[in-house]
Amino acid sequence: MSLATVLSRAQNGLTSDLVRVEVHLANGLPGLAIVGLPEAAVREAKDRVKAAITTCGYEFPQRRITCNLAPADLPKEGGRFDLAIALGILAASAQIPSALLDGLEVLGELSLSGELRPVRGALPAALQARRAGHALVVPAANADEAALAAGVRVVAADHLGRLCGALHGGVLTEHEPGVSLAPSASAVSLPDLADVRGQAQARRALEIAAAGGHSLLMAGPPGSGKSMLAARLPGVLPPMSEDEAIEVAAIASVASSGFDARHWMQRPFRAPHHTASGVALVGGGSSPRPGEITLAHRGVLFLDELPEFDRRVLEVLRQPLETGQVTVSRAARQEDFPARFQLIAAMNPCPCGYLGDNGGRCRCTPDQIARYRGRISGPLLDRIDLQIFVPAVDRAQLTRPAASDAEPSAMVRERVVVARQRQLQRAGKRNAELQPAELDRDAALDAAARALMESAMSRLALSARSYHRVLRVARTIADLAGADRVSSAQVAEALRYRGWDSAGA
Repeated sequence: MSLATVLSRAQNGLTSDLVRVEVHLANGLPGLAIVGLPEAAVREAKDRVKAAITTCGYEFPQRRITCNLAPADLPKEGGRFDLAIALGILAASAQIPSALLDGLEVLGELSLSGELRPVRGALPAALQARRAGHALVVPAANADEAALAAGVRVVAADHLGRLCGALHGGVLTEHEPGVSLAPSASAVSLPDLADVRGQAQARRALEIAAAGGHSLLMAGPPGSGKSMLAARLPGVLPPMSEDEAIEVAAIASVASSGFDARHWMQRPFRAPHHTASGVALVGGGSSPRPGEITLAHRGVLFLDELPEFDRRVLEVLRQPLETGQVTVSRAARQEDFPARFQLIAAMNPCPCGYLGDNGGRCRCTPDQIARYRGRISGPLLDRIDLQIFVPAVDRAQLTRPAASDAEPSAMVRERVVVARQRQLQRAGKRNAELQPAELDRDAALDAAARALMESAMSRLALSARSYHRVLRVARTIADLAGADRVSSAQVAEALRYRGWDSAGA
């Protein structure tokens, strides 16, 4: 046989497209040509493959070898095709049997010794292989990740020579996953809300945000516990469903850091530094890759020192906050990335940070305060559901022993789970995602609540967007209370979370 075909997968954005690696041996000057729109790392595979084949004791054919990666108009990048090219050459030269290659997809980067190195995107490739009804060969380091796609036959390979030996034996052993698909108690290892001293209003706002999936802005002096509270939000969020966990794991799989199977069923918590660029947040590059807002999908995006971010960087958050997705467009490529994250932000109330502090230490002028807060645009603030002031903790409360009755995250999480279940049963989505027509149905106001809302809209100059966000928060407060209708008391509490400025100043 002088022609062999091995199936593989290209990684483009979050998709994993089928690639047919066609290898043909012909008479002529010895050499290996790779065609089919390969980028530099793919073209360099010829040297890795040749060294790996000879190191494993096989003969590299002294013939003219053409390797076509079809379809030809699909960009190919990385070393993920090394193993498929090597197996294609060995099958075309009849050094290994080709019967087991039918219905088998192959991924893996080769070292010069024949060892297999992990690649990005093993889980999306496994999901696509499952849909196609194919088995999947991956490096051993990617096997647990690929096995998360229940129903696909995963074969773990750590060395080209041993894989070829298994092909000669006619048996490829299915990998036994080391990760259970059962929901894990990952919240046990997360920071506990019981560690927070005082801050009753902030704890309440955090519970509301967790229950309804709302965004939250905390403003307060340094050391008041804003970052500490944000780090404890994942511990009170409801557990993910299996479909959501697969979605999160697939996104992490294509990121540069890859997916760690030990984090299965854990909601992501991303906290980029304030020097991050717009591309780092949204995603991009010549071959678009997901940014921080996509890596925080189904989890939390924490932006500390919010005014220190470049204003143009913050503005890229406006559209994803509304739609839950982002489209990254380049000259030749366009990718849609999910971005249904929960934004938690923290900031100081003024440049020195001590505005509103009881010690009276702030010496900032009104003009300095206005310039500092002006770094955050009105339209972005309008999209943040809960905005609270977090005062400094009282010294006496901070130094006394921790109270034995301090409410832990597990107790708060129980209430959050019940409230979230009410939302899903009623509307099939979180309250933060309710549309105006759904709010008219699920958060209808009685006469007293409507009068309160009309007065607040006039007094606080609320926009139509703010009005709907207050209704969503009020609906979540009602769900936490187990109420079917939204009362004026719940509207009043929701309105208190729209005016941190007056509380802080």
